[in-house]
Amino acid sequence: MIHFANPIYFILLVVPVAMVVWYVMQHRTLQAGMQISTVHPFSELPVGWRVKLRHLPFIFRVITVLLMILILARPQSSNSWRNTSTEGIDIMMTLDISSSMLARDFKPNRIEAAKEVASTFISGRPSDNIGLVVFSGESFTQCPLTTDHAVLLNLFSGIQSGMLEDGTAIGLGLANSVSRLKESKAKSKVIILLTDGSNNMGNIAPITAAEIAKTFGIRVYTIGVGTQGMAPYPVQTPYGIRYQNMPVEIDEGILKRIASMTGGSYFRATGNSKLKEIYNEIDQLEKTKLNVQEVNKKHEEYLLLAWIAFFFLLSELLMRYFVLRKIP
Repeated sequence: MIHFANPIYFILLVVPVAMVVWYVMQHRTLQAGMQISTVHPFSELPVGWRVKLRHLPFIFRVITVLLMILILARPQSSNSWRNTSTEGIDIMMTLDISSSMLARDFKPNRIEAAKEVASTFISGRPSDNIGLVVFSGESFTQCPLTTDHAVLLNLFSGIQSGMLEDGTAIGLGLANSVSRLKESKAKSKVIILLTDGSNNMGNIAPITAAEIAKTFGIRVYTIGVGTQGMAPYPVQTPYGIRYQNMPVEIDEGILKRIASMTGGSYFRATGNSKLKEIYNEIDQLEKTKLNVQEVNKKHEEYLLLAWIAFFFLLSELLMRYFVLRKIP
């Protein structure tokens, strides 16, 4: 990359322009003349090579002046290096997909709202390994830790309630996520567990799973999803699925203990906007560490121009005083 340290000297470009104008005007007025009846006899005379080259010394002088102006402007090249080191974070998204996640206190429902916000969260963290565990009455890994977030988001979009036996096995979902992170070599290991109920299934207690997470240095952020009071839950009736207002029951005590034990935090999401705020807060708490070192080295590039200017100046002198020498 070339730039100029003293670009103000480019104002001197008016000098070669003035030189050209002066040269043209001079040659119009300083031609020798004589009166003759006709110039026809001279039209057949050959034109010598010296006549053809008579303007060459002036052209060399203009080029020399242009090069001198460029030298005064100090052309410089620069080399830049940018060394970036990233301290990645391994994150397991642990999502409740039980039938209660179809409640419509969120728009369009809890599970779709959670998927939308979590997808935005994933898209904003391109340097991190992120995986996905889903649970209801049982649990399985929808996507292991990966930096291929396009695949992860595709699998995320396919999540729906009813994929597993119904119920809420918080301990089982948490333990599954811990098993995916325990061998991780990342500096920071995080689980984001989102649920809307109380643990009622599974053979692993939530506190036991939290103790295992703590042993492996895994922080757990827990999110309780559900409005305060009543919410429209889906209920199977002889006429199909109907929505009935039922009390929202989230075991906040367990979720708070899990977060406290592992060094994480508990959040309560009561609507779509609140859920977005929670993920934004977690995003700030778990920022990937990025160390950037920039080196910028400049080199003066005038030397080559100086040699070229010297060549044209010498060529002008040789042409003017030896090759195209004029008799006064």
